[in-house]
Amino acid sequence: MQHEYLSDEQVGRYGRFVADPTPEELERFFFLDEAALAQAQRRRGLHNRLGWSLQWGTVRMLGTFLTDSGPVDVPEVAIRYVAEQLGIGEWSAVKQYGDRWQTPYDHAAQIRKLLKYRGFGEAELAGFVASRVAKTRDSKRELFDRAVLY
Repeated sequence: MQHEYLSDEQVGRYGRFVADPTPEELERFFFLDEAALAQAQRRRGLHNRLGWSLQWGTVRMLGTFLTDSGPVDVPEVAIRYVAEQLGIGEWSAVKQYGDRWQTPYDHAAQIRKLLKYRGFGEAELAGFVASRVAKTRDSKRELFDRAVLY
C-alpha cells in the first residue's frame, strides 16, 4: 500500500496491537458469540482453537489477520480472555499455532467467509479515502486512523 501521506508511526502500528485491549475492547472484539464458539470448537488441538479464535478477534479489532506474525503479537490479556471462553486452562498452547504454516491462512479464509468480509484493492481504498477527504475537513492521516482503529 502506498503510504506517502502517513506518518512513520501510523505505518508502524498498522495491523499491530500497540497496547493491551481494554475490558470493553475484549468484550467487543474477542467475545466469541455462539457461531464463533461453534467454529472454534471444530478445530483440532487446543492451539488451533485458540489460534482460530484470536484470528477472529484480531481481524475484528485491527482489520487484519495474523497470518505472518501469529499470536505471539497478541497481548496476553486477549489470549487469556479467549482461552477462558474456550475452557482452555493452558493458554500457552497457542505458541504452537502456525507450526503448520498453512493453518493461519486457512483459518483466515474461513473467518472471512463466516464474517462476510472481503478484501479490497489499493485503488479501491485510495478512492474511498479520497472521496471522504473531499467531503470532510479531515486529513488523509486522520481518515486512515479512523479507518483502522475500528
